[in-house]
Amino acid sequence: MADPFADDPRTNEERMPAGDFHLADDPELGARMGRAARLSREFEELFTVDRERARAVLVTLLASLGESTVVRPPIRVDYGDQLSIGARTFVNFNLVALDVAPIGIGADCQVGPNVQLLTTYHPVEAEPRRAKLEAAAPIAIGDNVWLGGGVIVLPGVTIGDDTVVGAGAVVTKDLPAGVVAVGTPARVIRPV
Repeated sequence: MADPFADDPRTNEERMPAGDFHLADDPELGARMGRAARLSREFEELFTVDRERARAVLVTLLASLGESTVVRPPIRVDYGDQLSIGARTFVNFNLVALDVAPIGIGADCQVGPNVQLLTTYHPVEAEPRRAKLEAAAPIAIGDNVWLGGGVIVLPGVTIGDDTVVGAGAVVTKDLPAGVVAVGTPARVIRPV
């Protein structure tokens, strides 16, 4: 396969925020992932022995962490520096946040165990996938949202304030404020 970026002088770091395809195995991105993995492990190790120090590590890892927010380890992120979590939010065990694009979780949210927030996507065609191309689109979760256990939110999705997403749902498109959504793909079944 020819160089997919032969006519594009931008770096991966410049392509990513634009949502354009970039090389997933770039060494600079690898260094950022290494930092995130190290901080995630440190957070997990400290959580049961020194909550204050654990929170300080989490503040260093994430783009922002709101006051009185609780995140239970483990947490897995690509970079961490693109994940923002609002005040008074509770995040249960095993959050996976592939934050190649920004992920915003609002204030007063409840995030169940094993939730996946996936901003990344890959080309359908075989050759670009083989070349390790990926792109990403941001995820925005409003205030007072409840994501039940095992919910998966796909790239580019916005979930409105006060919405409840039932356990195991796969959210493939935007959900409005103040609704209950369930299923795969998630569909609105009623107002809150």
